[in-house]
Amino acid sequence: MTERLDGARVGRVALAVTDLDAAAAFYRGVVGLAVLDRTTDAATLGASDTPLLELRADEGLPERPRSAAGLYHVAFRFPSRGALADALERVRETWRLDGAADHGVSEALYLADPEGNGVELYYDRPKDAWPVADGRVEMTTDPLALDNLAADATGADDAPPGTDVGHLHLESTDLAAARAFYVDALGLSVRQELGQDALFVAASDYHHHIGLNTWRDRTTPAAGRGLDWYELLVPDTGTLDAAADRLSAADYSVEKTHAGLTVVDPDGITLRVRVDE
Repeated sequence: MTERLDGARVGRVALAVTDLDAAAAFYRGVVGLAVLDRTTDAATLGASDTPLLELRADEGLPERPRSAAGLYHVAFRFPSRGALADALERVRETWRLDGAADHGVSEALYLADPEGNGVELYYDRPKDAWPVADGRVEMTTDPLALDNLAADATGADDAPPGTDVGHLHLESTDLAAARAFYVDALGLSVRQELGQDALFVAASDYHHHIGLNTWRDRTTPAAGRGLDWYELLVPDTGTLDAAADRLSAADYSVEKTHAGLTVVDPDGITLRVRVDE
């Protein structure tokens, strides 16, 4: 039985929003995603013809409680530094930048969507340039030279093919419980730890597919608007079945469907796992 979730990557992320028009306009105009499908109460956006983001409208959905676990940010990864520079131009022209950082492994921009959901836009440096020690990455948070980045802009309005959701960062109530779920049961590997406050895990040797932190002292399960669900894509049915077996053996409730499996993490966040197509 496969012991780790090797070869997995993040697939679609779904957000529950109260103003679908505003949310769709942000992800189209600022992030640069294309609208692939739109109804009165839902929208699918992506890069080229690949869906990356599902928006579900619920006008009566309450705001996420300040105590609730949930999304810290969803991170869209661009395939080139020039594409990230184009995104910086769009942010400067039509939105507001909350922060920027050089993480050693990547260059990143931080902002929030119209409903307060955290968004990261980033570009990975070549893998052989990543700082690594004892088999783990050593991500840092250093200033990012924005004018230097902006010099690589091409003026494109759209996120290019190859743009994807590189990782998801979650706010957890208990890192030990999160580690038991994501590492011991699901099968991701620890790539970096920041004391007792943050944990970064990944499939194979990526710097991280899932980040988890307790920086804001969340104490209750996910609720309200924001992250609805997200998915991990695995390379084959053997990897999927092995993950289902590990989760079930660890007493997590696993729902199997024709599309894969659905499971809820210890913070009430819904994860879907399916075979990559």
